[in-house]
Amino acid sequence: MSTKNGPTLAVLPVGKDGAPAGIKVLQPSGWPMPKGYANGMAADGRIVVTGGVIGWDHEGHLAADFVGQVRQTLQNIAAILAEGDARPDHLMRLTWYVVDMDEYLRSLKEVGRIYRETFGAHYPAMALVQVVRLVEKAARVEIEATAVVPR
Repeated sequence: MSTKNGPTLAVLPVGKDGAPAGIKVLQPSGWPMPKGYANGMAADGRIVVTGGVIGWDHEGHLAADFVGQVRQTLQNIAAILAEGDARPDHLMRLTWYVVDMDEYLRSLKEVGRIYRETFGAHYPAMALVQVVRLVEKAARVEIEATAVVPR
């Protein structure tokens, strides 16, 4: 949540796994810890779902590069969540569709930095899929998000 004067800080109750109260990170015993995602998530609450979101800006333009599109896509998801009275720490699942897996892998460090700047250190269950193309020809990435706002 932010105001015209800047971001607003909220202190939230958290569970022992660092997730907000009502949300549980699922990590089977003995499995290696995933980096940048969760193996699974569970929650009780109100579901907020996005469609496939791409990096349009307010004027309907896409950034020319992959990283710029990722940045705008994540900001767009954050805006949709806010519209549904949800926050990035309510995210349960992200499904990423990219047109070039190698481009994603080359950009991983910067993508990770942008992700943390936008969503913080909250890593829901994620899937990454390479596709032949997206509906919008110039789009390099599309992301679907599912969030659960705890009761």
